[in-house]
Amino acid sequence: MTNTYEEMNKVLNEQKEFFNKNGAPTIELRIDRLERLKTLIMNNRYDFVDALNADFGNRSKNASMLSDVYGIMPSINLAIKNVKKWNKVEKKSSNFPFGLLGAKSYIKYEPLGTVGMISPWNFPVNLAFVPLVSIFAAGNQVMHKPSEHTPITSELLKELCDKAYDQNEFATFLGGPEVGEVFTKLKFDHLLYTGGGSVAKHVMNSASQNLVPLTLELGGKSPVIISKTADLNTSAKRIMFGKTLNAGQICLAPDYVVVHKDQKDDFIEATKNAVTEYFPTLKDNDDYTSIINEKHYDRLKELLDDAVEKGAKVDEINPANEDFSQQEFFKIPPTIVSNTSNDMKIMQEEIFGPLLPVVEYDEISEATHLVNSKDRPLGLYYFGTDKAEEEDLLNKTSSGGVTVNNVISHLQQNDLSFGGVGPSGMGRYKSFDGFKNFSNPRAYYKEVGFKLDKFFDAVRPPYKGNIEKVLKQLMK
Repeated sequence: MTNTYEEMNKVLNEQKEFFNKNGAPTIELRIDRLERLKTLIMNNRYDFVDALNADFGNRSKNASMLSDVYGIMPSINLAIKNVKKWNKVEKKSSNFPFGLLGAKSYIKYEPLGTVGMISPWNFPVNLAFVPLVSIFAAGNQVMHKPSEHTPITSELLKELCDKAYDQNEFATFLGGPEVGEVFTKLKFDHLLYTGGGSVAKHVMNSASQNLVPLTLELGGKSPVIISKTADLNTSAKRIMFGKTLNAGQICLAPDYVVVHKDQKDDFIEATKNAVTEYFPTLKDNDDYTSIINEKHYDRLKELLDDAVEKGAKVDEINPANEDFSQQEFFKIPPTIVSNTSNDMKIMQEEIFGPLLPVVEYDEISEATHLVNSKDRPLGLYYFGTDKAEEEDLLNKTSSGGVTVNNVISHLQQNDLSFGGVGPSGMGRYKSFDGFKNFSNPRAYYKEVGFKLDKFFDAVRPPYKGNIEKVLKQLMK
């Protein structure tokens, strides 16, 4: 297993030598790499689903098929269809009078070279391959470090990618945090990290030593604001679908809900009805995903304990009244936490699990203030029909993306870019924005012909006459 700095750096140097020798890959080769990715996923989809289930202890196979198999296909198809168009030269205007004399200015999107990619455990297939689409479309090579928390899936990823791609196209490196730490010290042309903010600081610091540019896809506390005009039952169904998908272990999962004080109890009741409809049982229900491991399970329990100690009310949604004190996996029932306060850890930290704090407001401006009192989130969700209220709220807040009257759905739109803002991330992937993110927008300028060189004598020494008059004309 390749896991030392020397060994990984050797592969990196080989990739760079390959790129320098061959130059940017053709559009045909880029499409071929994408087609191979598509074939790899579809031919091995059941193996991926089984591997994910084994890593989680229990992970909904239907949800895995949705998110980590078929959910990737539209991004690949969009890139295959559009990569030629994305790669077209962008014509720009040249300054007067040079443009009139035949000078040309344009932007050409060129590959960066080798992109390092560190992918997470929560969607280990999707969040490796969806960014890969943009990276391949831009003509880059890849070195990949998947998560050690999903070892079976990571092994499968390496095995399949090693067969589908030459090492100069795509190389995978397995191992724990020590391998990840070394990986971030390599002199990539770009580094993509998907994961938590605390680790991102170390990644950013390490990459800065080599001035490696970064794309960081992080997370944060994505809020849900429910207007008095919203349909509570429909809103609750949509919110709880997003909160229970992968047991809330999603960077874009709704983290907390802000609802009018007069509607809080009705909303909580609606969430219970929604969960009961989705999951009449939980403990032995294959469609209800478990927490990835004991460490994260204990972290979520500590968040609940801290909230209770500080006065929160906890409503565990357990339709069949099952006993979770003895269980094979690490399942936590969907849990509503109300009567919250800002000093609770659950209102300070990204939850990343099936716990949902509910905060009440009297005036909608309080919801805006609450959102703005925290770091800018990856996603923001508004439910309601009041267009003026919606516009005002979105105008006064900031987030990586927005979904109105649903949650997470902006991520599923293949022609929209995806990324955070501030502490929730930097850089974008997916669609044309992803292509640009992993490209060098190289500026080209072709001067006027040699026969017109005398034209420049007016701005060359020895200076003659009133040069300021000439400059005023040239700098218009």
